[in-house]
Amino acid sequence: MEMLFAPAKTATKRLYIESYGCAMNLADSEVIASILKENGYQTWEQEKDADIIFLNTCAIRENAEDKIWHRLKALKGVKKHKPDLIVGVLGCMAERLKTKLLDESQLVDLVVGPDAYRDLPGLLAKVDDGQKAVNVLLSREETYAEIAPIRLNSNGINAFISIMRGCDNMCSFCVVPFTRGRERSRDPYSIVREAEELVAQGYKEVTLLGQNVDSYKWTSDDESETVNFAGLLELTAKVSPELRVRFSTSHPKDITDEVLYTMLKYDNICKHIHLPAQSGNSRVLKLMNRTYDRAWYMERIHKIRELIPECGITCDIIAGFCSETEEEHQDTLSLIEECQFDFSYMYYYSERPGTLAARRYPDDVPLEVKKRRLQEIVDLQNAVSRVVNEQSIGKVFRVLIEGTSKKSKTDFKGRNDQNVTCIFPMDGVLRPGDYANVLIERTNTATLIGRIV
Repeated sequence: MEMLFAPAKTATKRLYIESYGCAMNLADSEVIASILKENGYQTWEQEKDADIIFLNTCAIRENAEDKIWHRLKALKGVKKHKPDLIVGVLGCMAERLKTKLLDESQLVDLVVGPDAYRDLPGLLAKVDDGQKAVNVLLSREETYAEIAPIRLNSNGINAFISIMRGCDNMCSFCVVPFTRGRERSRDPYSIVREAEELVAQGYKEVTLLGQNVDSYKWTSDDESETVNFAGLLELTAKVSPELRVRFSTSHPKDITDEVLYTMLKYDNICKHIHLPAQSGNSRVLKLMNRTYDRAWYMERIHKIRELIPECGITCDIIAGFCSETEEEHQDTLSLIEECQFDFSYMYYYSERPGTLAARRYPDDVPLEVKKRRLQEIVDLQNAVSRVVNEQSIGKVFRVLIEGTSKKSKTDFKGRNDQNVTCIFPMDGVLRPGDYANVLIERTNTATLIGRIV
């Protein structure tokens, strides 16, 4: 996702921002756009015309940071020809590597953490005065609740709504608590207002975002009212029956039956849950500090299947965590088989400096073993996905049309309730933003292919 901002006052400063990593970063870029607009900036479109380039970064895996370092090296060449170019690094990597970015890169002029975006106009002014600028202070209160995000590169159909920031879980492999701070939840009524504004603008789907949405909890200042995630989900679903509601990500220790019953109650809450397991072995899960074991995870899967049989379930999996044995790896493979995930995001373990795992456990699984185990996981998940998708052949799904297929200008693309991409021929009547009933005729690993009925 790439965007530009230029000050409207002089039309001489053009700012281009690239977002890397998760949906939270994309949502943050939309908050940044709003803050800058309020201070006289407007969007711009061409990187080559930029006077300021921001990289909104991710630090969750080593390869995510490697991408940024490679990008900075490329920008060093650009800066040789444009010595006045301002380069800023924002987000999680900025929080983690502030000193290295400013001192060692000899390129970065501005470093801003996820809780300091309100400070951007002032920091840019410092850079204009010839200073390096930095603010990576974490906050226990900042939620950007009253800032209406500017939807960037939007299709006008799907939008993200951040409902909370930070994370308290302290999974031993994860940098998020250190880069995004402690967990805090937004006022639910500001979230509802944002959803209402999106509906008024013609949007048809919102995704409620948080590192762990199920731990969302807001209490009014006088403590007379408390809203948990199930309550927020219901409030959002009530905004409009035509507004589809999704959410991500759920933590197995926190997803409650109340959330599942709320999903059942409202047809416009999509029947899809992203429920990261990370491992299928209880000892490894304990080392990961996931605070549940395999039996707990399987109980949650069985409850979802019992209450919402048609629910799509997706997963995150890490191969080769510290001290993982071959037998424990086999437990992860058996978990995939037993759970029949629609899809998984799969990675091998990447040690992140400063995390609990980096401090406590040696990264002792050889890289070639990690890669081999990951490939076995990928191969199995692909086989499971094909089987799961084949079960959709002959079924009709209500699909929100999101645009044109990348591979064919005569086909629509959209997703069903279960968050699976559907491809189907245009009919000359429907258009993006409309719902279509699609009969599935064939499938592949990641896609359902059919026709409108």
